Amino acid sequence: MPNRFYGAFDTERFSGKSDAGDFRTAFQIDRDRVLHTPAFRRLQNKTQVFWSGEYDFYRTRLTHSLEVAQIGRSICHWLKSIDETLSDDFFIDPDLVEAACLSHDLGHPPFGHAGERTLNHLMAPYGGFEGNAQTLRLLTERIFSARRTGMDPTRAFLDAVLKYKSLWSERKHADGEAPENHFLYDFQHGWLDWAMGGNDFPAELPPGDTRDGFKSIECQIMDWADDTAYSLNDLADSVRAGFLRIERIEAWAEKRGETTGEGTPLGELIGSIRKRRVDPFVGARIGKYIKATSLASDVNFLSGTSNRYRYKLVVDPVFKAESKIFKRLAYEVVFLAPQLKQLEHKGNYLLHGLWKILETRYVTSDNIDGQKFQLLPDDAADEIAQAAGPEDKARLICDFLAGMTDGYAARMYKRLFTPDFGSIGDLIG
Repeated sequence: MPNRFYGAFDTERFSGKSDAGDFRTAFQIDRDRVLHTPAFRRLQNKTQVFWSGEYDFYRTRLTHSLEVAQIGRSICHWLKSIDETLSDDFFIDPDLVEAACLSHDLGHPPFGHAGERTLNHLMAPYGGFEGNAQTLRLLTERIFSARRTGMDPTRAFLDAVLKYKSLWSERKHADGEAPENHFLYDFQHGWLDWAMGGNDFPAELPPGDTRDGFKSIECQIMDWADDTAYSLNDLADSVRAGFLRIERIEAWAEKRGETTGEGTPLGELIGSIRKRRVDPFVGARIGKYIKATSLASDVNFLSGTSNRYRYKLVVDPVFKAESKIFKRLAYEVVFLAPQLKQLEHKGNYLLHGLWKILETRYVTSDNIDGQKFQLLPDDAADEIAQAAGPEDKARLICDFLAGMTDGYAARMYKRLFTPDFGSIGDLIG
């Protein structure tokens, strides 16, 4: 039974090619293409909160993405069960939402958000780096590495991963300082224009946070699913790692003026730690966050073109506030802990070292101390050599570094800078 929620505008692919004859829907094809790419598999060795590989049970970017996808699908089923405007032939497609959830972190580099900040700093002269922008680049230009043509996404899928809709130059500060985050690369304006169907943003949606808040219903669901996983599942890892202990939570709550009494979010978290039932606490909370969602109608410049913009996701303010408390707790007690900051410093140091030598060899010069060392795999080096100018060459080096796993980056750094590490038998990958 066809799903009337989506039309030809939503399922159109950038190439214009038809999916006719395939037994799958257009959005199932999108999801399957993501699942079978190296970029997706590399997430298994990229940091979520704690460095990947340190212990088997900590979440990585891959397990996080799988959890977000499950939550996103569940939200779709929940909305269909409670909203009278949805039906068996008119519903928000869970395969589309799953594809967006699986893809939402594809562009993130090694070493978590610290790695993202490092690459953005290093790429400031060349147009910046942003995880969401890099995801868009992978999906549209890089994800099938042998062809460098992207995965030819549908419009609805591409739009579902576009959390930000302002360009790097539009986000630049008045004094010319490069933006810290939340932007697309300037050369991606064509993809943004295509995702919007060629419609210009109205004056009431200027570049910045206001425009970035304009999301399709699938993107909104993905965003809340990500918040749910981030604010709950990452807490469980933090408890297991010993960073979130009862006394630390209580001290933080007292300092921030948050209550820990019976029936409060922090009080129930503390109770679950005391009873050693953190996983059941998290699981039950995820269910509540899913059921905290509902739909409301919306009218905007695209609501007449696609049902994806006729609806907005409404989240119960109680659970939105609770999610913010848990995220603040995790950030201030765990992410800012010296132990994690020391590891972030290490990741920053590794990326700086790799960037400096690769930029010298392939962008600012063609040699290092008079010698043309071949430091990159042949395909990467050849593509950089054929690039038009310094900005394009730097972007390709950034692609290479962003695509690294934590372990790959550490091994390559040691091969290049540690005298007693490596041999002629080592593989570059």
